[in-house]
Amino acid sequence: MITRAFRLTAAGIAALGAVAEGVATDQNIWPVYVRRESAPPAEQAAWHAAGPIGFFDPRPDGGTDRGIRPLWLTRRDADEKLESWHVLYPLLSYRKYDHGHAWSFFNLVLSDVVTHDRGKGSSSRDSFAIWPFYFSRQTGDPATSYRALFPIAGHTLDKFGNDRFSWFLFPLYGRFEKNHVTTTTAPWPFIKVMHGEGNHGVEVWPLIGQRQKEGVYREQFLLWPFLQRRDDHLDNPARTSHQAHFLPFYAVDRHPGYVSETFGWPFFGYVDRTAPYRYHATNYFWPFWVQGRGDQRYVNRWAPFYSHSNIKGYDKTWVMWPLWRHATWQADGLDQERRQFAFVLYHETEQRSPTNPDLAPARKVHMWPFFSSWDNGAGRRQVQALSPFEPFMPGNDIVRRVWSPLFALYRFDQTKPGNVRHSLLWDAVTYEKEASVDKTEFHLGPLLGIETGPTSQRVSLLGGLLGMQRAPGERAWRLFLGRAKPETSAPAPSAQLRQTSAPSP
Repeated sequence: MITRAFRLTAAGIAALGAVAEGVATDQNIWPVYVRRESAPPAEQAAWHAAGPIGFFDPRPDGGTDRGIRPLWLTRRDADEKLESWHVLYPLLSYRKYDHGHAWSFFNLVLSDVVTHDRGKGSSSRDSFAIWPFYFSRQTGDPATSYRALFPIAGHTLDKFGNDRFSWFLFPLYGRFEKNHVTTTTAPWPFIKVMHGEGNHGVEVWPLIGQRQKEGVYREQFLLWPFLQRRDDHLDNPARTSHQAHFLPFYAVDRHPGYVSETFGWPFFGYVDRTAPYRYHATNYFWPFWVQGRGDQRYVNRWAPFYSHSNIKGYDKTWVMWPLWRHATWQADGLDQERRQFAFVLYHETEQRSPTNPDLAPARKVHMWPFFSSWDNGAGRRQVQALSPFEPFMPGNDIVRRVWSPLFALYRFDQTKPGNVRHSLLWDAVTYEKEASVDKTEFHLGPLLGIETGPTSQRVSLLGGLLGMQRAPGERAWRLFLGRAKPETSAPAPSAQLRQTSAPSP
């Protein structure tokens, strides 16, 4: 049975930070230091200092995050072993894993060291790159090791979409090897010679060229891109396909069960498919005006004014593209619905149970850059304002930890109905209500604290140095000076919500 803990739950929890269940107590000497501890006290409590700058944050998996925003973040696992550290993310990052470590500088300077123990022996790989100029990989085996300086001289393995790429004063000379087929170019891209595995060809681009594998395919061009032709599967008449371009006048693509013809390329033409499914489309002015119908397929496009398509259950509508987009689909056993205005200015995703429509939906809303809100449909809700990063990097937990809290002028968290917390200016002003234990707590930094609960009422000044307190049933208030706060009881922690992320179509 699909529960209320829909898949949007973790998107909100991770974005705004996990809050301990039970009765929480704030130690608020803002802006110097704010600590929030659950009751009964957990082994480690979250705190932040100098507004959102310094922080320590336990993660739900038992690990911890600590650092100085946005300069530094250190992540450790439940055993306090280092997982990673980041400096001005994504400027400089270091990650440690079971068999090695890696670091990167703005994803342009990359280092990756891997060591595997395999019984009596071991293998290692030490890779280093300064994109796109220098590449190195050392494995102890000359056949798989290299150092290369681009575009001067060298070779790389398994990069640039090739098994091997060699060059000398590129583009004067280059050699590409993929699937045992070698293409030599001098200079690139004008002169090319191809051979290997029965393939051969010569090209003088863009004037004339031909490449083929006898009985398999044949490709030719003349004055590219105007005259082109390609025939595939020549050894299998049942699969033989044919493509030809005489641009801009005519283009055809024909293979078994499919034909597409275009007149006045690319604007006018049609597509007719009979296998493996039936589909017919007419292009009045492609890609703007298209009408298509077929098996589980429907296209009615009059872009940019209006378009509507339904492809195998994914229903999408655009109005005044790219202003308004609405889509519905089903994924992971849930009905999904998304609304967008100008892609990110307004972005809403809603999930419902198809088997139990009475369940409240899970919902995530971004109105960039003003706020983000999350509702798991089971009583857990969160709101943050401002929220400039979440619509662009919804799955990047490092950004959520390092950058998002710097802009969290206001935060709201509801763990369940009646248990809510408001925070303004990084906990300069906080208000918390926990109806389950009849408790409220208000803090104006260290200046003023007002607490009401089943065991006492309390007003404190200057972080609790002095104030007044009244016990239940009493009418008189008693002054105190530096008196410790009375202990309060707490309910049993509720079950933690399942953490998964919302899928993308």
